Order: sequence, then C-alpha cells, then structure tokens
Amino acid sequence: MSHTVVASSSGTVRSSGDNGLNLGYTRTIPGLLKIGQTLALLIALVCVCCVRGWPSWAAFQFFQVVVLWFLVAFFVFLLMHLFRLQRKMPCINWPLTEFFHYAVGSVLLFIASIAAAVKCAGASALVVAAVFGFLATFLMVVNLWTLYSVACGPQAGSLE
Repeated sequence: MSHTVVASSSGTVRSSGDNGLNLGYTRTIPGLLKIGQTLALLIALVCVCCVRGWPSWAAFQFFQVVVLWFLVAFFVFLLMHLFRLQRKMPCINWPLTEFFHYAVGSVLLFIASIAAAVKCAGASALVVAAVFGFLATFLMVVNLWTLYSVACGPQAGSLE
C-alpha cells in the first residue's frame, strides 16, 4: 500500500493513498460487466414487479427471488471494488469468492430465465424480464471466464 503525503505551506498535511473511490474500476472490463449485470437484473426485476396477474405465480416468484438475490450480491461486489474493501479484509480470497458466486449464479439465473420464458404466456413485460435475465446470465458467464484466469489460473511463481 503506497501512500503519498503532501505538506503544504499552510501547515496542513494531506495523504493520498488507497482511501477514497476507485472510479477507474468502472472503466475496466470487470467493472463494466458488473455494471451491466446490475442494470440488466434491475430491469428484469422492475419488469416482473410491474406485471399484474402473473400466468405462473411460482415460476415468477422463483425468478424474482433469484434476480433480487444476485442484484444485491453484484451491487455489493461493485461497491467492494469501488471502495477497495477487499484490501481491508485480506483473510478472504475475493477472486475465488466471486468465481464461485458467478458459477452458482449463472446456473441459477439460467434456470430461472428458462422458467420465466416458458411461463410468460405472452405477457410483454415478462418476456422482457426473461430476455434481461438471459442477458445477465450471458454477462455472468463472460465475467466467470475472465475471473477464471485470476482465481484458478497458473500462479505467478509456478513453472510450466
């Protein structure tokens, strides 16, 4: 952790280091993927919540629970990267945690999106929710693929 301390002529000392927002993360591929996943899941959740008279209550409750859970989880992961909270909790292997979360999430969201697509009965908002569920699943698989090299790839010190 590098810190730069700047002393001004007025006697105040300012430290710039790892504190504050990491807005540069939002311009990286993992940051853009997390933002895209969060937006896709938010749109899917809003579409499901706005529909009156669901054709299959159980299928869309499952879809809604899965979407809501992963929406909150992706938002927490995004905030962790923005505020660099993973550096403050080094006891957890964060790349591996995110990898397993995306692996389970992509399977559950894919199943929920299939159930939503099959049971939508032509309701346009439910069709849109299923499409955004599939879009979020695709973004999760892409993010899973990019995390694989970080979490499970060859270590820096290993010889091949």
